[in-house]
Amino acid sequence: MKTCSPQQKAGISVVFFYLKGANITTMGKFRYLFVFTLPILALISFHSFGLWSYLPVIEAFVFIPLMEFLFTPNTSNLNQEQRNKTTTDSFYIWALRLTVPVQIICGIYLMVQISIPLDKVTLIGRILSFGIMCGVIGINVAHELGHKTNKIDQFLAKILLTTTLYTHFFLEHNFGHHKNVGTPDDPSSARRGEWIYSFWLRSIVFSYFSAWKIGIQLSKGNLLKNKMLHYTLFQLLLIAIILENFGSTGLVGFFGASITGWILLETVQYIEHYGLSRDKVSDFRYENVRPVHSWNSNHMWGRAILFELSRHSDHHYLPNKEFPLLDHHDDSPQLPTGYPGMMILSLIPPLFMKIVHPRIP
Repeated sequence: MKTCSPQQKAGISVVFFYLKGANITTMGKFRYLFVFTLPILALISFHSFGLWSYLPVIEAFVFIPLMEFLFTPNTSNLNQEQRNKTTTDSFYIWALRLTVPVQIICGIYLMVQISIPLDKVTLIGRILSFGIMCGVIGINVAHELGHKTNKIDQFLAKILLTTTLYTHFFLEHNFGHHKNVGTPDDPSSARRGEWIYSFWLRSIVFSYFSAWKIGIQLSKGNLLKNKMLHYTLFQLLLIAIILENFGSTGLVGFFGASITGWILLETVQYIEHYGLSRDKVSDFRYENVRPVHSWNSNHMWGRAILFELSRHSDHHYLPNKEFPLLDHHDDSPQLPTGYPGMMILSLIPPLFMKIVHPRIP
């Protein structure tokens, strides 16, 4: 009888860890440490072959949707005493910051581990494994750090975004998306009836152009002070370093993982604002952003691993609010399941629209 390898045993241990902590609601602040199961599974996948090299993908799109199907969403908000304790607890910011070295180490290790001859299934599995990290940590954690007002956390956000070649997101999201969400001026707001596949192309391309436009405005036309120029040069430098040290295979792996991160981000952005729009109150102004202009999900597993991103209604309503303080709003439209499950559903547009359209306010 064939026995499991040490890597497979480690992967099974993580599964049991999940099941043991199934009642994630009772874990308090420590539920946010579940994000570190991703790099653990990624490191296992870098030493595994075949299906075992897809462990982070399986976690993100099999285990978590299953858990969110089995457990009911939690709509409760913190009371004032809990808010006061949370505000002064440094655990939350360090949980975010610790992901930065983890992301960098895993990215380097991926390129080391794909430099050996591999079958295509395993090669793709290892690249997708780090690609999941690029979406969840490289972009999502960067999104949270990028909303901080101090320069250190904003710098860490840019480092994470550089690891997935999406540094322009910092400018476009903070100075474009939050201003224009729910209007025709926002490339990241999906229109009602728009298929996700056309949305990917539109959002990726026009968000990049929007970031350059914002960079020009903020630098007042001074090219040398344009942040987009700085981001581009740093990304080109990183590409050159990877090519020099890990060759074309390492570069292909890095590009593949980065693009996976892009697709994950844009899929999330698709479900966050699909079909929701703000009314014009004058020829020059739209109504203020309210909780009704973003889809919300209170499913705990997605909330934990994504640092409350799925409580998106409150995030857009109060963009600088710390992630553990985000609230549920009764008037915000509610997704039928968590983000991972909705991302899968969005890939079947007719079914997605049949389920979502009746829920649009």
